[in-house]
Amino acid sequence: KASCRKLPPPRRPRRPRRPTNRAMGLFDHVATAPPDPILGTSIAYNADTDPRKINLGIGAYRTEVGKPYVLDCVQKAEEKVLAETGTSVNKEYSTIDGPPKLKTLTQQLIFGDDCPAVAEGRIASTQALSGTGSLRVVGEFIKTFMKPESHEIWVSNPTWGNHNAIFAKAGLAVKTYPYYKPETRGFDFEGMMQALREQVPEGAHVLLHACAHNPTGVDPTEEQWREI
Repeated sequence: KASCRKLPPPRRPRRPRRPTNRAMGLFDHVATAPPDPILGTSIAYNADTDPRKINLGIGAYRTEVGKPYVLDCVQKAEEKVLAETGTSVNKEYSTIDGPPKLKTLTQQLIFGDDCPAVAEGRIASTQALSGTGSLRVVGEFIKTFMKPESHEIWVSNPTWGNHNAIFAKAGLAVKTYPYYKPETRGFDFEGMMQALREQVPEGAHVLLHACAHNPTGVDPTEEQWREI
């Protein structure tokens, strides 16, 4: 004889669980970061209703009505890229360190076509995302691959506020060399050179602003650059 067993009653579909207080408070302990002093100035500028206002926060070219000014050379370059898209320019994935031709042209632009270091292949280049992204890559490279005595970087006093945080988060010891002289509102060349010669140890790294020093706007002369 076939035996018949009583089947269990069908289960009701489960309702999705509601978020618990524990899940909702997952990020409660994370403190809100303070506003960037420069970008905060722009936010205050946008909120100001005074028609006479002038934005002195972010250093950028502006039109007579205060809008971003796009240089003619930038517009022409963008038009050229757009015209060549699909032929010599495409959207294919690049190599992880950037297009080889871009690296070569960048080296020549920065160091000069007649630079021995470029001709001898002694400069290593990689493409990275923006200035802050590049510095983060450099900081982590130093910490990961270089000797412990090289885990120190000297930045100008003052420098852009984010520089200190970028290198500190990468695990480097951040120190400062003199740069700005308040008495003259100019470049403290003597103080900088003394620090580089007498205080910065062998193997340490030095961060330099190639031009338009942030935040002072004070740059060395060509002769001073050669000595640096």
